[in-house]
Amino acid sequence: MQRKGSRSRYFDQRIPKDVQSQLAGMTLQIPLGGATQPITITPAMAKRSIRVSLRTDDPVTAKIRQAEIVAYLEAIWRSLREDAPVSLTAKQATALAGFLYHAWANDEESERTVSGTIGFDGTWTPEPPPLPHEMAAAWENLREKLSALPADDAEALEAVLGPIVDRQLLAHGIRKVDSHSRLILLGAFRDALRDAAASRQRQAEGDYSPDPKAQRFPAWQPPGEPAKPATTNANGKLTLGDIVEGWWAEAKAVGVTQSTYEAYSRKMERLKEFLGHDDAGRITADNIVAFKNKRLADGINARTVKDNDLSALRALFGWAVTNRKLRVNPAVGITLRPAKTVRTRARDFTEEEARAILKHAADYRKGPREDAKTAAAKRWVPWLCAYTGARVGEIVQLRKTDLRKVSVMGGEVWVLTITPEAYTVKDKEFREVVLHSHLVDLGFPDFVASTKAGHLFITPDTKGELRGSWRTMKNRVTESVRKAVTDPRVRPNHAWRHTFKTIGRQAGIEDSVLDAICGHAPGTIGADYGEVTVAAKAKAFERFPRFNVDGPT
Repeated sequence: MQRKGSRSRYFDQRIPKDVQSQLAGMTLQIPLGGATQPITITPAMAKRSIRVSLRTDDPVTAKIRQAEIVAYLEAIWRSLREDAPVSLTAKQATALAGFLYHAWANDEESERTVSGTIGFDGTWTPEPPPLPHEMAAAWENLREKLSALPADDAEALEAVLGPIVDRQLLAHGIRKVDSHSRLILLGAFRDALRDAAASRQRQAEGDYSPDPKAQRFPAWQPPGEPAKPATTNANGKLTLGDIVEGWWAEAKAVGVTQSTYEAYSRKMERLKEFLGHDDAGRITADNIVAFKNKRLADGINARTVKDNDLSALRALFGWAVTNRKLRVNPAVGITLRPAKTVRTRARDFTEEEARAILKHAADYRKGPREDAKTAAAKRWVPWLCAYTGARVGEIVQLRKTDLRKVSVMGGEVWVLTITPEAYTVKDKEFREVVLHSHLVDLGFPDFVASTKAGHLFITPDTKGELRGSWRTMKNRVTESVRKAVTDPRVRPNHAWRHTFKTIGRQAGIEDSVLDAICGHAPGTIGADYGEVTVAAKAKAFERFPRFNVDGPT
């Protein structure tokens, strides 16, 4: 869902009734793209839901983060339902401590989550950042304090490390352990954190060589489950392609889109090209770090590397670990801190740009060898985006049957139906948009009436697939629009969604109605109740002004 006034998407999941009483008072560490966000569950919240910003407006990244949170919460619910103490071996305790080590030793954002609990000098990075020798001293101080904690003093260890141990246990589906296992865990966590502090001290002193102690942590094996070997294919190895296809077999069954599959496939193929092999069992965390650094060196935006490349790899390898095909997820704990995006202009079109695009579209004429549907898309898609606030992909997939007349308010209006039945719609929900009177006057209904049955602007291939034509047509429209507006800082079709909202607000149209027209999620749970009717949308479009290509809007 989306909150009013925010571009980021939100995760919202109701808390199961049978765990609500146990959850009250706990602090959960919600995973968010390699970092974590602490959420303390109040008694009132325990009766409602877990709600957190996914900190992204990218649909692929949002789905990845949503899946990570769902998996984390399922482990929490499972652990709360299993009330009997669990017994852990020293190897299992060391494996759990390894998650803490990697979070701290790799300098990720997640270290700031646990740092407040530790409360030692080396856990806080003020602004501006301290000098390297100051950080080295801080990490040395932390290491010394951890070393001073006696390994057999459960009370002293519990005061410092208890909350962190509890969070790791919950995240792995364990509510509590017996007293012997608890002491082993506390000692293992102390040693892991001490080793991580030593590694960070070396880095602050300029030594970035791999830490040999990083290899001492075994793969996590849940209690009660026998160790299983990694699954291989007929050739004796598990390939990166095997992981993608295995993940996709499950993902498509729960509604993950084809575009997400294609995006994940590209990320894994890019990793394969970088490594020079596709043997998943040979890939290490160092390989993922090197891949990350290569992408950055190639000039790829840091946020793209963090939210797209690393998130996709983490999800894919995570699937392989969950399904016992790999023992370790090499992408866990690998992240970076992208700089804040610099925006030097509004995301809307200016009045001059809007007029230039629409005039270019209105004047467009079919080329001698140009396909009739391509010419029609260049003529009509910009105008439809301008008067509907729809995504360009939602417009290019329109069918003849998606436009109809509806009786409303003692008259008739034309209504466009934007539906996943035509091809694909974000969030998989249909919506109805009243056709602005200007589009009627320009002759869009007449154009639709003149077309053959089926899609207005795209054509299925010989297998009946639409994706190739759909993507090509979006590109053709973009190329055409770029002839009218060349500023690279504005997105040539998506900017209509911002422009539509801005003009609608200026006209006094309620945000709830604009959201319903554009297909935006309501800003609050309460706003999701009831419907914005065709009649309400028709009244809104009576206030929405006409675009004048020859003068001010």
